[in-house]
Amino acid sequence: MFNIIGADGKQYGPVSADQVRQWVREGRANGASQVQPVGATEWKSIAALPEFADVFGGGAGAPPAMVPPPVNVSARASNKIAAGICGILLGGLGVHKFILGYSGAGGIMLGATIGGIVLTMVTCGITFFVPMAVSIIGLVEGIIYLTKTDEEFVRLYVDGRKEWF
Repeated sequence: MFNIIGADGKQYGPVSADQVRQWVREGRANGASQVQPVGATEWKSIAALPEFADVFGGGAGAPPAMVPPPVNVSARASNKIAAGICGILLGGLGVHKFILGYSGAGGIMLGATIGGIVLTMVTCGITFFVPMAVSIIGLVEGIIYLTKTDEEFVRLYVDGRKEWF
């Protein structure tokens, strides 16, 4: 079983080796598409795995498959620093979520903070913990974003669309 990043840039899986072969035949994946055997931590191109040599004609003496240059991970992680700093400084307002394109999660954080502040005023401070808790979540997420490598950040938050922590 494999996880795969298809030609559309989205992550799929786990899928069987036969399913990956079918996607290659349909043009939904190619030799440069990244796959990860389930349980492994490393992503490799499909053409580099011996399990798929039959799909790309990789017999003895066959030339290696043409693989386009890898996508620049740093360019895809360009929002990492902005999201991390905004998470630390403005975490309660959900700004870091909006930067990453998670408008639903950002709206939840913004609504909880504003609603919590209003409730705190109405209840004379009894519900002060609501905006404080949301701000702590933003702080922790900002730190997590900044401590991830560019590759991990792209895999989890850009390709994987992981909205929380």
